[in-house]
Amino acid sequence: MAIELGKIGIWRHYAQVDAGFAAEAEKLGYGAIWLGGSPGGDLAYVDDLLAATDSLVVATGIVNIWQDEPADIAKAYERITGKYPDRFLLGVGAGHREATKEYKKPYAALVDYLDGLDAAGVPVSGRALAALGPKVVKLSADRTAGAHPYLVTPEHTRDAREILGAGKLLAPEHKVVLETDAEKARAIGRKTVKFYLGLSNYTANLRKLGFTDEDLAGEGSDRLVDALTLHGDAETVARGLSAHFEAGADHVNVQVLNEDPWPAYRALAAELL
Repeated sequence: MAIELGKIGIWRHYAQVDAGFAAEAEKLGYGAIWLGGSPGGDLAYVDDLLAATDSLVVATGIVNIWQDEPADIAKAYERITGKYPDRFLLGVGAGHREATKEYKKPYAALVDYLDGLDAAGVPVSGRALAALGPKVVKLSADRTAGAHPYLVTPEHTRDAREILGAGKLLAPEHKVVLETDAEKARAIGRKTVKFYLGLSNYTANLRKLGFTDEDLAGEGSDRLVDALTLHGDAETVARGLSAHFEAGADHVNVQVLNEDPWPAYRALAAELL
C-alpha cells in the first residue's frame, strides 16, 4: 500500500491529540497516530495534525459507521487526501452494540457502509476495518487495506494473519503501562480494561482467546489485565509489543495508559524505533 505507517504508531483519543502532540510523536520516530473515540464529522482536526507534521500518517481508529454517512466521510477523505496524499488512513468499524442504539446486524451494515465508500470513491487502499472475529477479519482483507484489531493479544494477531494472508495490513492496538511495580501497573491498566468487560463483542473475542468467565468477572483477573496491558520497564514492554510482529503484525499502535504518556513514548521509541 502507498501509505507508509512505519513500525510503531500511537493510539490515543482524538480529543487528547493536538498539533503539538503530533509534531512531538513524529520527532520521536512514530509513523502514525490512530485517533480513537469515534472521531467523525468533517474530520477537520486531521488537517491540523497533518499540517503540523511532515511525514506522520493520521488514521481514524475508528469512524463509527452508525454516526456518519459514508458519503459525508468520503467528502472529508477527499479533502484530506487532496491536501496530504498518502498520509491519511480511514479506519471504520461498527463500534459495539451497548453504546449504539441503532446497532443491528453489524456485518451487513459494514458491507453496506463499504459499498457506500466505494460509490463515493474512497479507494480500498485508503481504508482499514476494525476487526475482531474471523468473518470481519476476512471482510477487511476483501474490502479494505487490512485490519485494525483493538484489545487483542499476539495470539489474536497470529490468527488474524492466517485469515488475512500476505500483503494485507495488520495493525493491532495494545495498551501499555511504563511501571515496574506490578500492582501499581495493574491498578492503572484495570481502570481501562474493566470498561470493555461489559461489551459483548470484546468479551466474546477474549473467550475465543482462552480467557474464562472467571477472568472476565468483575474488573478482570490479573492474568487478563497483564495480557491486555503490558507493564514493566521499557525493555520488557518493547519485548511484549514485539510479540505481535513475530505473530504477523505489520504495525502496532501503542496506547500508553500512564497519566503522562511521554516518558513511555520516549522510552519505547528508544527501544523500538
